[in-house]
Amino acid sequence: MTTARQGRPGSRPTSSPVSPADSFRPRDGDTRRAILRTLLEQAPVSASDIGTRLGFSAAGVRRHLDILVEDDLVEVTRPTGRGRGRGRPAKTFRLTDRGRATFGHDYDSLAASALRALRETGGEEAVRAFARRRISTIVDGIPPADDDQSVPATAHAVADAFSAHGYAATVHHAGGGVQICQHHCPVSQVASEFPELCEAEHEAISRLLGNHVQPLASIAEGHGICTTNVPVGQLTLTPIPHTPDERRG
Repeated sequence: MTTARQGRPGSRPTSSPVSPADSFRPRDGDTRRAILRTLLEQAPVSASDIGTRLGFSAAGVRRHLDILVEDDLVEVTRPTGRGRGRGRPAKTFRLTDRGRATFGHDYDSLAASALRALRETGGEEAVRAFARRRISTIVDGIPPADDDQSVPATAHAVADAFSAHGYAATVHHAGGGVQICQHHCPVSQVASEFPELCEAEHEAISRLLGNHVQPLASIAEGHGICTTNVPVGQLTLTPIPHTPDERRG
């Protein structure tokens, strides 16, 4: 009499054998990070080759790869070379663009280096001209406010344009005027060295809203939010809708 239940002939085993290395592997997140790193350095590569490199079983690696493929971090490729013997060639894997992005980019350092070079060759005015061109691209097509009563609508158009470029901007009534708040700044690291970027934003806001502006806080200077106050003397304080649908209504 046997104690282990036998599977049906031809059926797949209910579990894969686990190697000693798999028994002592690190947390799943660390394992997948190691697999991603291997793919970054060696792709295209098979699950068996990844297992050999990291000391895991091929079955254990495949389980992680299935999850990484489902998360669109890894994709399957087919080897084109010969010499693997009979049968269908083993699947190989490589990173997707999203998978590569998990290793980060050094865009801040690149941008700062470019602006330093621009300042060295063209001076401070060249940096200001670049900053103004950049912000002009962001707010392109927004008509200036006609009068005090049109300021809130224009402020919302400005905030929407900033949000489309990663600033997460909102508009609020404050002190008889409006405040444009940026809850995120995608260029804050660079702007801390090159305040011309922030100055160009304030100039554009002032031009479009037809009023001088008062910068109250800046993420580049260590605050949690960028706040630009726009005082409007004759503004009627009606509620400002917060979403495009509310504004259309």
